[in-house]
Amino acid sequence: MAVDRRAFSLGLVMAMTAACSTGVQGRTEPAGGWWRLYKQRFLDGSGRIVDTGNGGISHSEGQGYGMVLAALSNDRDAFAAMIRWTDATLGGAGDDLYAWRYDPRQARPVADPNNATDGDMLIAWALALAGKNWNERAYLDRSAALRAAIRRECVVDRFGRPLLLPGRVGFAQAGQVTVNPSYYVWPALDAFARLDGVGVWGGVIASGEALLRQARFGPLHLPCDWVSVTGAAAVAPAPDKPSRFGFDAIRVPLYAIMGGRTALVGDIAAWWRAVMAQRRPVPAWIDVVTGEEAPYAVSSGGAAIIARVTRTPAPMQLDSDYFAASLQMLAAARL
Repeated sequence: MAVDRRAFSLGLVMAMTAACSTGVQGRTEPAGGWWRLYKQRFLDGSGRIVDTGNGGISHSEGQGYGMVLAALSNDRDAFAAMIRWTDATLGGAGDDLYAWRYDPRQARPVADPNNATDGDMLIAWALALAGKNWNERAYLDRSAALRAAIRRECVVDRFGRPLLLPGRVGFAQAGQVTVNPSYYVWPALDAFARLDGVGVWGGVIASGEALLRQARFGPLHLPCDWVSVTGAAAVAPAPDKPSRFGFDAIRVPLYAIMGGRTALVGDIAAWWRAVMAQRRPVPAWIDVVTGEEAPYAVSSGGAAIIARVTRTPAPMQLDSDYFAASLQMLAAARL
């Protein structure tokens, strides 16, 4: 289920000069000009969010981002179009979860029935927001069914704790569970706990917080995109994937800040500040084991996250790449 993020536009953090205004991160951005521009660039007429950096595919993650932003921007029509397309195209697997990928270039655009848990979480959260905003019972009911499916199909009890699977198939073996730390979308999980009760989600939340404290590697104590859990205190970079704080893990501090968990961002913020103090661009990724760095800078989306975490000026222009722009929009949002 990995999505290639190497095609991101490359924004330089050091290009954020004193002329940039931190006001770009105010409450008005998601509901103002940026949201309208986001729709123009990435939302097609059918209700599909188009991943411009990956050949025009769509996925549940993108639909989730779009629906969250629409709900926060009070855009009822855009939200309705997105959920209709998502239900009609990615739904129907029989367990209330959504298929993770749609590729219009293929004879079977939805060839893999597996889900992406973060995409489902974003959609469930968006439905709850929209249902409350607009008093839509159908949205609230659909959110509840999706939340129940996530809890039933995508949480596994191993090594004395519940772990959030990245998808319902392919991530849990007998002695190992592969976890993506950036799939812990804290504002969504907190909303789920308020709606369903701490008894349903409290263990997942507490276990996830503990896991993200454990999953810090190398001399910089950074998380990485994928981790392998093999015991109660045994967490390591996943052996079959690059050991990078990269395009997935950069969402760890974003969701932590959005969810009020500043304790989870300290090591990351310290590294970012150290790099910026050297007056050089923050690299798009760093290998947490070897220290190797990407030969190019973070995208504008990454720069926006850095800006929010470190309270420094953010990029003033919305990126033309879907994923970078989505991160910018989320970094600008105030819940």
